[in-house]
Amino acid sequence: MLKVKNSTFSYDEKPTIKAISFELKKGKNLAVIGESGCGKSTLLKLIYGLYDLDEGQILWNATEVLGPKYNLIPGMDFIKYLAQDFDLMPFITVAENVGKYLSNVHPEKKNERIAELLEIVEMTDYTNVKAKNLSGGQMQRVALARVLALEPEVLLLDEPFSHIDNFRKNSLRRKLFAYVKEKQITTIFATHDSSDVLSFADEVLIMKAGKIIEKGNPKTIYENPKNKYVGSLFGDVNEIKIDGKTALVYPHQLLVVKKSSLKVEAITSYYLGSHYLIEAIYENGQLFFESENEIPIGSQIYLKKKP
Repeated sequence: MLKVKNSTFSYDEKPTIKAISFELKKGKNLAVIGESGCGKSTLLKLIYGLYDLDEGQILWNATEVLGPKYNLIPGMDFIKYLAQDFDLMPFITVAENVGKYLSNVHPEKKNERIAELLEIVEMTDYTNVKAKNLSGGQMQRVALARVLALEPEVLLLDEPFSHIDNFRKNSLRRKLFAYVKEKQITTIFATHDSSDVLSFADEVLIMKAGKIIEKGNPKTIYENPKNKYVGSLFGDVNEIKIDGKTALVYPHQLLVVKKSSLKVEAITSYYLGSHYLIEAIYENGQLFFESENEIPIGSQIYLKKKP
């Protein structure tokens, strides 16, 4: 089990991470979300051991994670961390980058392992290509394969799909999260993509200004956001008054009806393939709702919240 106990860290006088505490069981996936600058990346680096805590303690089972004051080479052997800069060696091949930390005692087993990992990240066709000739998305996929090579006990991923094309992203993350579940690798990933959180995280940790403001089941938090900040991390969310009560409502939760107390005027219509996202104004401000059909600009529409 991973335990983060009352951990505080600062780059200068102002704390970046403020008295954070949480636990994560072996084999679970934890998503860390929050606005840019809230401390997500710093938290991952602390868990890896790249920095020394000002206060608190981080433990993996009975082993304490220690920083540069205690380790000549920062980082813990049983943890692997994928940063946003990938840190590949540009003048060696994809296969050589992935196999960098694998033993050379049994070359056949090493090559089999490299081939398995390149299959997971869909980079088999680039086995003998030098890293400097890859695109940003391809480099990110190779970096993913490399951190998986030694099957770490804890895997830390910082925006692991940020450079990867949408058409490939869905397939890749399904393969990756299926693999870490099969191997029971405890995984923490920082992301801005709500699809990563809702589809693949067992738990979500929500950060703001260096603090944890909520932690729990992604589905429960998504369906019951405690404030607009939390709701907005999962997409567009409306803070509207319905029948005298303020409610947080996602666009898909609003239904077009013949008559209601919520009357709006359509001002923009965005085509999203399966539906339209309609931007509208009403007496208390602005909101978004979904419609199967395009709604002409200026149309007066009545809405109600779905049951």
